[in-house]
Amino acid sequence: MKVYTSIDQFEKLDNAVVTTGTFDGVHIGHQKIISRLKEIAKLDNGETVLLTFFPHPRVVLFPDNDDLKMLSTEEEKISLLDHYGIDHLIIHPFTKEFSRLGSVEFVSNILVNKIGTKKLVIGYNHHFGRNREGTFEHLKEFGHIYGFNVEEIPAQDIDNVNVSSTKIRNAILAGDIKTASLYLGHLYSLSGVVVEGNKLGRTIGFPTANLFVEHNYKMIPLNGVYAVDVSVSGTKYSGMLNIGHRPTIGKSEKSIEVNIFDFDEDIYNQKIIIYFKERIRDEIKFPDLNALKDQLTKDKITASLL
Repeated sequence: MKVYTSIDQFEKLDNAVVTTGTFDGVHIGHQKIISRLKEIAKLDNGETVLLTFFPHPRVVLFPDNDDLKMLSTEEEKISLLDHYGIDHLIIHPFTKEFSRLGSVEFVSNILVNKIGTKKLVIGYNHHFGRNREGTFEHLKEFGHIYGFNVEEIPAQDIDNVNVSSTKIRNAILAGDIKTASLYLGHLYSLSGVVVEGNKLGRTIGFPTANLFVEHNYKMIPLNGVYAVDVSVSGTKYSGMLNIGHRPTIGKSEKSIEVNIFDFDEDIYNQKIIIYFKERIRDEIKFPDLNALKDQLTKDKITASLL
């Protein structure tokens, strides 16, 4: 997959099969769009192009509303889209100036003149251009004018629930990792650098790696204990992770700590990736460290079975 950090880096194609959107989380609805892109490209001997934006438009348009958390960082999104087989990924900077681009200008200047769109595939209820004025009906009209075909993919549903990034965010905030993973079509992940902690865990037989998450816009699941997989230098291990304030030892700052099973290496300052499998329990204040150790022993058995 070729990655471009601006539309200006992209060289216009003869037969571009295109989609556009934020694609946060690259969930099953997004995957359906990508699958259709690839089908069309294969039939028409075209190349798939995904145009997305960074930062998220809401961050730029509503800067005072800082509660928006994302399912994927830019790096994670690139990795996911590479995995699902896109040929060209354009991550164009979203600015207030760009947001003023009208729907006609967006289609003519970006989709047609810059990319060379011949087929456009969009998700259900997709809007684009200044004030989200552009709709699927507009795209069909523009297609006749500018010589491209457009196709809308219906919303994907599981158990009669339409999947969306918002619903996945809500599930993660509620600690409902199983539902989030079902809607995503893959395990929710969190990456960060291992930093030094107070090293209390090793004194009770459960050493932990303390995770520093660089991007403050990345969504952190609900406090509690989780069964996880941990990727260290490309190798995956099972583990259990705690998100919270460690009330048993009287700590107040929030931390993310993972105990990696059958692992004993120095990984300070290394980047690791956490894959959430299931939430085991709430964070609990125990009467002493022995009670905490007993519970962690039970948690490890539970996590090992998931």
